[in-house]
Amino acid sequence: MTVASPAPTRHNGDRPAATTHPLDVPPRSQTAEDIRLRLADAWGQMGAAWGVAPAIARVHAYLMTRMEPLTEREVREALRLSHRAASLALAEAEAWGLIERVAEPRRVGSRGPAGTAYRAVGDHWEWFGRVISERKLREGDPVVAVLERTLKEANEGIASRPDDQELVELRNWLSAFLVFVRLFDRAVSLVPRLEPRTLERGLHLLSRVPDDTVLRLFGLLDAVDDDDVLALVESLSRLSPANARRALALFGGALRTLRR
Repeated sequence: MTVASPAPTRHNGDRPAATTHPLDVPPRSQTAEDIRLRLADAWGQMGAAWGVAPAIARVHAYLMTRMEPLTEREVREALRLSHRAASLALAEAEAWGLIERVAEPRRVGSRGPAGTAYRAVGDHWEWFGRVISERKLREGDPVVAVLERTLKEANEGIASRPDDQELVELRNWLSAFLVFVRLFDRAVSLVPRLEPRTLERGLHLLSRVPDDTVLRLFGLLDAVDDDDVLALVESLSRLSPANARRALALFGGALRTLRR
């Protein structure tokens, strides 16, 4: 008969074996982790085109694909960033509205307050709106301000030198370009003001409209007075949901009659 050896007696100076932090466990699938890291690298390369630093974009992509809160150390070690680079990237990603701070998942048996962890904003439409808003603040608004100041300088120059034809042409170009930038800036500024679900539904509906239909609608604008279009849009926007449904039913019937 084999007798089991008695458990060794722990002396006062002995320390219990260290427990593993749940978050210190590496991802279960190395294949999934490799794919995440490749996507993070590609996301970082594309970040510059969006006006986002590569390190910030890499952190965002990695947190999105991990789909759970991670500490600064975990992000740093996974992406092989320095402590400073990881801290700066997390802080900037938080400033952009891409990620948010949460309480670190607690260690089993640990005491004291929980640490800080980070997770990606789960709603893609929400963080997309935040990026648009931040880019408008950082890029769009300064561009408009520069063009307005430059146009003012051109107008002041014309006031003192009205015969300077080159200056007049420059003023006219600046004026037209400023109108273009303001129109684009106005369209972009509406995105963050929409509720994410409203924006999602609107774009889903637009994706179901054939390109030819959209182009025909824009073509009709040339044949309709601007004031009539604006009055129609304003009237529709002030209808209650119930009256809007009635108006669409009546409008649809009228259109079918006109097409006969």
